Amino acid sequence: MTITYRNFIGGQWVAPSTGAYFENRNPADQQDLIGHFPASGASDIDAAVASARRGFEQWKRTPAPARGDVLRRVGDLLAARKEELADLMTREMGKPLAETRGDVQEGIDTAYYAATEGRRLFGHTVPSELANKWAMSMRRPIGVCGLITPFNFPLAIPTWKAFPALLCGNAVILKPAEDVPHTSTVLVEVLLEAGLPPEVIQLVHGMGEVVGKALVEHPQVPVISFTGSTETGRFVGETCGRMHKRLSLEMGGKNAQIVLDDADLDLALDGVLWGAFGTTGQRCTATSRLVLQEGIHDAFVTRLAERAQALRLGDGRRAGTDVGPLVNDAAREKVERYIEIGRQQGATLVCGGARATGGDLDRGFFFQPTIFTGVTAGSRLDQEEIFGPVLSVIKVKDAAEAFDVNNGVRYGLSSSVYTRNVNVAFRALQELDNGITYVNAPTIGAEAHLPFGGVKETGNGHREGGWEVYEFYSETKVGYVDYSGALQRAQIDNY
Repeated sequence: MTITYRNFIGGQWVAPSTGAYFENRNPADQQDLIGHFPASGASDIDAAVASARRGFEQWKRTPAPARGDVLRRVGDLLAARKEELADLMTREMGKPLAETRGDVQEGIDTAYYAATEGRRLFGHTVPSELANKWAMSMRRPIGVCGLITPFNFPLAIPTWKAFPALLCGNAVILKPAEDVPHTSTVLVEVLLEAGLPPEVIQLVHGMGEVVGKALVEHPQVPVISFTGSTETGRFVGETCGRMHKRLSLEMGGKNAQIVLDDADLDLALDGVLWGAFGTTGQRCTATSRLVLQEGIHDAFVTRLAERAQALRLGDGRRAGTDVGPLVNDAAREKVERYIEIGRQQGATLVCGGARATGGDLDRGFFFQPTIFTGVTAGSRLDQEEIFGPVLSVIKVKDAAEAFDVNNGVRYGLSSSVYTRNVNVAFRALQELDNGITYVNAPTIGAEAHLPFGGVKETGNGHREGGWEVYEFYSETKVGYVDYSGALQRAQIDNY
């Protein structure tokens, strides 16, 4: 029996005002219908905002440690349901169970970290320049936060955004990617079970160009956090700038793993396979470029191609699967376009380059792990985000040229260098123009208690995760207490 799901607005599970729904199907098996989800409209956002504003008035008065207690219970519930959540995420977006278990664990870690911040929303006390006067700052919530999240981390990224926003005392409206509505539905159920007041969280499903747009443009939503494509992020940024909204953007990446001649090549090989083909290359931090020093280039590529061709494709819920499907047919068609672009620009196709077919693979959106060599700096394979299992290999003479190749793109999210030379490793940390740099590890692997984000066209300077995100979701208020009993004029009476 097909299940019809609803939005969560005004403390209730409700049908969309449009009366319209969209299908959610398993990308590994298009015959597997998960359910029908609301194709909501702008009026659903209006209702969600009105409810969230009521929820905010209640929640902001709840002591921060008590807010943290709710999130601690959320972490406990996520831990208890880890296998269930991993299974439904793999069914919904395709990556293997080992990866979706990690997705859940990131949500658990984020919940527990947020819980501790309930007793650590630090302000500052500083000396006043005047006698008998107290000077301090404190953190205050902002209001209703609109959260727009992508498909590739259906649980982790919503928790990255929602948990800090809630801990700071804000109300939240979550608009998940239309490819992964089921995971967000279950996440809201968990939040409610943990004791979050119902009107503090709203869930509105639908298309980005309708629901996401309405959320970004709503005048009573002062905070927007968006993770997605650079193109969509540009629209979000223009709108929020015009409306004076607080905005966090997390967008594209074109991440490079650099392997130098002195590297541990076995370690580097494992790293690039995981970085390039984990999540079927559908990560903003995915290793989409491999920069090899010329001394090890040929032998490394030979070994890499052998390992890539041995990866097992299939349903991520089956034992032994290394690589799942792409999330939808549009994603697969985009990868196919870039295969042709690579050929036209003179790159050499070493392996892959076609749909993975035969047997059960015909039911889903599978694509062979693909490697191009002979990719030149400045070419489209070097410059443009593909978001699929395509790795572009670039040969360089030395570390200096490798650093230039890494930095020669418009994105700046993640980078990686494999070397045994400690001097080169520390140079990389300083010179690679990215928000994150790994030494002797792949370009993926962020941890919940450190800030996450990039530079250049990857973002707009804010960070998710770690301690910095709590500054994004709260305002600084300064307070002065003058107990002198007399008028004191700063900058006048004390000089």
